[in-house]
Order: sequence, then structure tokens, then C-alpha cells
Amino acid sequence: MNINQFKPAIVYTIYIASTPERVWEALTSAEFSRKYFFGNAVEVDLRVGGAYIVRTPDGALHISGEVIECDPLRKLTITFNVNWPELIEQLGPTLVSYEIEPAGDAVRLTMIESHDRPLDDDILSGGRQGWPAILSSLKSLLETGEALVIKMRPPDRMLAALKKMGIGTP
Repeated sequence: MNINQFKPAIVYTIYIASTPERVWEALTSAEFSRKYFFGNAVEVDLRVGGAYIVRTPDGALHISGEVIECDPLRKLTITFNVNWPELIEQLGPTLVSYEIEPAGDAVRLTMIESHDRPLDDDILSGGRQGWPAILSSLKSLLETGEALVIKMRPPDRMLAALKKMGIGTP
């Protein structure tokens, strides 16, 4: 995979009153991720070429991918493919990067979602709704010990755009 072909579509930067070690643990630990990622568990083999998996609360495969870059406490880049083969076939792979930087007594966490082709804004609305909720919940958990409880569903405009493309929803 040539990651140079991927262009950022969604970029979020947040500041968290925490340490790079705790943020890294939150991003790479199944136990930790269940708390802020709506019950989903991240399983990652922290080496280039290693597996990246997210399981739903009942243990089913939700997201699968591969580690592209791994610089502990600084950067993790992975392919991030929702277990929805028809979607991946038509929209291509997704690349997600987490960049962790010390910022005084806090950490600046930047999340970048990139694609190898242009995607319609309606399609991107799912990530634009989901990522802020996930990252806000992570921030709350690290700063207060309590994750946010946010009820989420795919945006109607994203579902309508997928239907228009002939992609059935799971």
C-alpha cells in the first residue's frame, strides 16, 4: 500500500491533561478502549505489519486493519476498515493516524483520517460525527476517570448517500 496516495479528509486535534504514556495506553489497550470507545475493544499488535482489530461489545469483528507506522508514545498509523466489505470495495481503504505530542502539562493528540480517493461530504459525515464523540470520551476518561455516554447512530445523510451508491447497510 502506497500511503503517499492518501489525502487527509478529517483532522481533529485535542489537548488532554494527561501524559503521552496514558494516551498511548488508551489508544492501544482493549481494556482501556472499551471505556471510551462505546464498549468496543481495540486489539493491536504494535509492530509494522501487525494486526489492528476493533471488536464490538459482544466480541464480533467491527474494524480490521494493519499497523503501517508504530512509534510508541508518538505516532500510530493503521488501516481502519469497517467490517462492511461492500463499503470498502466502493470507497476504498481508510488510513487513520494518531499523533501524540507533549504540550506543557498536557498532550496534543491529532487524529487524521485519510483516503486514497476523494469522497463525498455525505459519506464523510459518519466520521465527522463519530470521531469527535470518541475523542471527547477519551479526553473525559483520561481527565476525570469517567467516559462520556453518547448515543450514536450513522447520520441519515451518510446512509442516504450509501443507498444512492447501491451500498446496502448492515
